[in-house]
Amino acid sequence: MDAEFVKDLIKGKIAEIIFEQMFRESGKFTILHAGYEYTLPELAQYQHLAEVKAVIENIRNAPDFVLISQDKKEVYLVEVKYRSHRRLEELKEIAEKTLEVWNPSWLFIASPDGFFFEPCNTVARNNGEIGPLYDGGKWVEPGVQVEYLKLLNQFER
Repeated sequence: MDAEFVKDLIKGKIAEIIFEQMFRESGKFTILHAGYEYTLPELAQYQHLAEVKAVIENIRNAPDFVLISQDKKEVYLVEVKYRSHRRLEELKEIAEKTLEVWNPSWLFIASPDGFFFEPCNTVARNNGEIGPLYDGGKWVEPGVQVEYLKLLNQFER
């Protein structure tokens, strides 16, 4: 067993749970799981069909979540990642890879120093620079973010 790989996998799941709960608590969005682990098992039984193989390949690269605004006027595809250190080159690569199949899409980074959230186009164009989630509370109120960041950092040890 590669303990470091498993540790990173667990932190990734924690980041997804925190993202989902934080945005759910905001009350501003409906949150849908879009990642392959939620849709692929059902489709796998049809993988012998050529059309389904193409769909499966697209879903493999699907962002983790779909956010739908409560007024149903805005939809966001969101890739969620945990990073203990934000390396610009890596973030740019994640954004570009996501954009290859899902454009437009957004990138959410959960990190011990905060939450970061911007369109993948912006992250790619800015060479991996990603702005903080805080923007006056459009997405999630600052106080809620503080509480979830404390929770995230309990798992950083």
